[in-house]
Amino acid sequence: MKPFTFDQIPIMMNKIHDKLEHLEKLIVRISNVEENKEEVLNIQEASKLLDLSVSTIYSKVCKREIPVNKQGKRIYFYRHELMKWIKSGRVKTYLEIQNDIEKRSKI
Repeated sequence: MKPFTFDQIPIMMNKIHDKLEHLEKLIVRISNVEENKEEVLNIQEASKLLDLSVSTIYSKVCKREIPVNKQGKRIYFYRHELMKWIKSGRVKTYLEIQNDIEKRSKI
C-alpha cells in the first residue's frame, strides 16, 4: 500500500466506511443462514414447506421416511434437515448417469 496525503484522508475514510458496511451486511447474512439451519418447524409449518398434507407427513414419519424429532407426543422438524431430505431425492440427468458410467469404466 502506498502512502497517501493528508488531503486523501477523507477519501480513504469513505472507502473504509464502505468496506465496513459491506462486511456488516455479510455478517448479518451469514448469521441469518446459521439461524435458519437451526429453525425448528412444527408439522403444519413442515406441511407448508414440503407442500404435503399433514396426514402424508404423519405417514412418512411412521414409515421413517422423513427426518423428525419427537418430544413427548409432539413432533418437530429442522428446516435444514428437510431441505437436505428433499435434495437427497434428486434424480440424475441422462448426461450425469453417462458420465458416472464412463468414470467407472476407467477404474
